Amino acid sequence: MPVTREELEQRERQILAPYAQFSADTRGRNYKEDPPEWRTQYQRDRDRVIHSRAFRRLEYKTQVFLNGTGDHLRTRLTHTMEVAAISRNIARALRINEDLTETISLAHDLGHSPFGHTGETALNRLMREHGGFEHNRQSLRVVELLEQKYPRFPGLNLSWEVREGLAKHHTGYDRPGRRLDFKARSPSLEAQVANVADEVAYYSHDLDDGLAAGLITEAQLERDVQIWVDAAQTVRRDYGALPDESRRYFITRCIIDCQVKDVVHTTEQRIAAAGVTSADDVGLQPRPLVQYSPKRKKQNLQLRAYLYKNLYFNPVVHEPNRRAVKLLEELFHFYLSHHDAIGALSRRRARKDGWPRAVCDYLSGMTDRYAMLEHRRLLGR
Repeated sequence: MPVTREELEQRERQILAPYAQFSADTRGRNYKEDPPEWRTQYQRDRDRVIHSRAFRRLEYKTQVFLNGTGDHLRTRLTHTMEVAAISRNIARALRINEDLTETISLAHDLGHSPFGHTGETALNRLMREHGGFEHNRQSLRVVELLEQKYPRFPGLNLSWEVREGLAKHHTGYDRPGRRLDFKARSPSLEAQVANVADEVAYYSHDLDDGLAAGLITEAQLERDVQIWVDAAQTVRRDYGALPDESRRYFITRCIIDCQVKDVVHTTEQRIAAAGVTSADDVGLQPRPLVQYSPKRKKQNLQLRAYLYKNLYFNPVVHEPNRRAVKLLEELFHFYLSHHDAIGALSRRRARKDGWPRAVCDYLSGMTDRYAMLEHRRLLGR
């Protein structure tokens, strides 16, 4: 006999910590729906994210290297899947809700522009007089409005807790503005874990891609990045001399493992010290409880500074992205002058939100390759 939603909810009560976000306690959805029969509310949310068009498009959006640069380099989709895997591991260790954590992780980049953070900066500049552009806010816009799949409501009608996690997704790269309908001082522990898992993934995997592309070297890292030095020493001690690819993989793996362990142990201590006993208590905390230790945070800041200097602003990465920015700018102005060139849904949306926002929505939903094809088709270059 199939397991019911009620049974799954009861299992959560038995297994999860008291400060976890229980699916039975969701604040609900903007549009009323019958509850799922064999899934929890957050499992339904996860499935809706995975089956969305915006999720599929992530396969062809830049993470660091322009999409198509290399078969083994990460895309926005592979990054998202890695964030989801890391977040589930941390959530499981902390005995909080894995399904909610995974859903927020899977949805956190749905609103990302083509061409990575360079494209986001370009759209924000183009929209400066029209409310700006920030990809976490756009992710909310995607799940609340832009996805058009269901007959009775716009968007995906996700639960309040998932949308709060998107509204408060906050990392060294991501700093969305506040929304009045998400007033708690701190988001759920599940949302906090998704934030940290995003950092763990891009710190380590951008490093891995930079090495694979030959833009950074192990010799540089041994000299300049302490987190690499520590992990490399561990790998040499445990495995001896390894072939290049295997050695780099195990060092990256060691970095991720150390990051996860540090977050779990530090967060356990902070939860105990704060004395939280419910999800509501978590929301009252003045600062997030899911954090790195001071030592690990310092090492991560060193790694981040190194990546900016040696990878993100490397001409091999930066120049193609700079050209892509010019492409986005030209498409933006073209669509503002040629309304019939954008999709029918976007044209209808422009009546309510204005043409700049409708064009921005249209551009931000594009994949890298579609934007380049459209630019060539419409502008002939």
